[in-house]
Amino acid sequence: MLPDSLTLIRPAPMVVLLDDDAALRRALTFFLEIEGYRVRACATGEELVTQALPDAEACLVLDYRLAGMSGLDVLQTLRDRGVSLPAILITSNPPPGVRAHAARLQAQLVEKPLLGDLLLGHIHRILPL
Repeated sequence: MLPDSLTLIRPAPMVVLLDDDAALRRALTFFLEIEGYRVRACATGEELVTQALPDAEACLVLDYRLAGMSGLDVLQTLRDRGVSLPAILITSNPPPGVRAHAARLQAQLVEKPLLGDLLLGHIHRILPL
């Protein structure tokens, strides 16, 4: 048994971030870490799908438009593998059908530009600190 003065600290929830824009990836990583989240950032879908992902207290934030696999392609691959982490798809001007496809894969869609705390609000609802 632990002494009363010691408390167990649970690790902060993790955001798995996928964006091929290095500046945006760094900015979002910095912002989310300041907010108290751990962040694992990837530049390509191919990179993300080869990694082991957490199975709890995590969410995915995926850019839709990427070279190679799109954010929806990545999410479909992960869902096919049984990954059920909550997901947020970020994009500007989504093409027809993207909203419906994201919904079928149980992903929320957030449109860029990411003004104010819009993205953070979605993440907080999924992963309260």
